[in-house]
Amino acid sequence: MPEGFERGLLARITRTVGEHYRIIHANPLSRIGFWVVSVFTIVAIFAPWLAPHEPWAMQYDSEGSIASLRPPSLEFPVGTTHLGYDLFSQLILATRTTLIIGAVSGFISIVIGANIGLVAGYYGGKIDEILMRLTDVLYGMPFLPFIIILIALFGRKLEFVILAIVLIIWRTSARVIRAQTIAIKQRQFITAAKARGCSNLRIIYRHILPNVLPLLLLYAAFNIAWSIITEASASFLGFGDGTTISWGGMLYELWLSGKTRVAWWWFAAPSLCIITLVTSLVFVSRAYEEVANPRLRKR
Repeated sequence: MPEGFERGLLARITRTVGEHYRIIHANPLSRIGFWVVSVFTIVAIFAPWLAPHEPWAMQYDSEGSIASLRPPSLEFPVGTTHLGYDLFSQLILATRTTLIIGAVSGFISIVIGANIGLVAGYYGGKIDEILMRLTDVLYGMPFLPFIIILIALFGRKLEFVILAIVLIIWRTSARVIRAQTIAIKQRQFITAAKARGCSNLRIIYRHILPNVLPLLLLYAAFNIAWSIITEASASFLGFGDGTTISWGGMLYELWLSGKTRVAWWWFAAPSLCIITLVTSLVFVSRAYEEVANPRLRKR
């Protein structure tokens, strides 16, 4: 690969990253959300080294007794379960599972939704009719029950949980991108591109896609947030991957133990993590919402 090409590619990547960094930091809430998400991401990456104990190992106090249902303390910052498991260790390791599901599901779903929206909006006619009727069919499906059925059919492994979420969560982004594509393809620069002999694929991905990118990033954040909520809901109902730890799975274990009214810390820790991460993602999306719709900016 030519050295000049590598330098040019690196410069474009640096410029793009810097531009998005400025977009996020221009909004105070987005800035807070960005740093909170960054902290969760760092915890997820280094989770095995940050967890002080094995997640499924019984902990004992100084007297040799099982540390069962211990409230938060210096020794156990988030408390313990009825079996003496350290909730802080489980919480840290569950961060990795939750973020993997959220990020992978959000990315794949936005890619599917973007391509369906771009193709349907640009070509119109029968292609648009077929793709949008498929979207309407998915809109008629009850969200969580549909995902639970898919997980029950395919299995409770992590990859099948992601597949079930992806198969239905792309629908909103597809509709929004389609509407934006229909508006953009009427503009003069698209007419000029056609007159120069540009192919349809080049027009879609070279001329239209950059103009809908803020919307894509906005709905990517939404899709990640919805994926996290969906996974937590499915896991709480017992349809998560039983071989991994997730925040929803921790709540499910609490419900199975029958200690919901006793171990408030067991409920509070994963619940606060879900609320904090999802809220932070919504805060980040606010910056791209202002880019996509400048009228939302403060004057």
